[in-house]
Amino acid sequence: MTRPETLEDAFAVVGTDTNVGKTFVTAGLVGWLRESGSDARGVKPIQSGYPPDDDAAFIADVCGTAEAATCPRRLEPALAPAVAADVAGETVEYETIRDDARALLAESNPGVLEGVGGLRVPLADGREVIDLVADLEIPAVLVARSGLGTLNHTALSVSALRKRDIDVSAIVLNHYEGETLAERTNPDVLAEMTDCPVYTLPPLDVSDPSDVVAGVRKHLPLDVFPERIVSGRASLADD
Repeated sequence: MTRPETLEDAFAVVGTDTNVGKTFVTAGLVGWLRESGSDARGVKPIQSGYPPDDDAAFIADVCGTAEAATCPRRLEPALAPAVAADVAGETVEYETIRDDARALLAESNPGVLEGVGGLRVPLADGREVIDLVADLEIPAVLVARSGLGTLNHTALSVSALRKRDIDVSAIVLNHYEGETLAERTNPDVLAEMTDCPVYTLPPLDVSDPSDVVAGVRKHLPLDVFPERIVSGRASLADD
């Protein structure tokens, strides 16, 4: 069997749970890359809860073009993809999800895979989100909540990723306000617990989707990207 080509120019944005801000961070990073002159594209491998949930459409709105995001498969029930397909009486195959994601990432420059819920959300055929990232052999940015409880969820997620040989390039604590003692101490504690760079992203006004990119670019450093994405892209650091 021929081994699939390695994705040298792609990475994933995964989360500790659903609704932690993966789509928001993905949109900001894709937009940042596109504003710097690349043809970056967000790839949502499968969308459940559609409509109204449409993460690829949100990324496209933020970036101002349909070319900025794609999703090859959508399911109506707002459940984990494997469960949603079963409830809807539809067939979803893991190999199709994986192969479609690989092809879409390979033709993007770079491709940014957005996870589905948390790492252990079932996709299909007994495979989960973490299996997909591991099979694609791409590094990951981990998005987590900022407040009380995030230490456990985030540290466990980092451990799970590393056990699958997935490089965690950064942790982003989303919706960070610093109003509680837990929030203020969590970044340093997580950095010590995980030996990962930890960055914070405050609440941003998204009444105008295009402001997402400016907000992410203002509050997150260039180092949030995996090193191999930054290499050779000097324009990413331009103001």
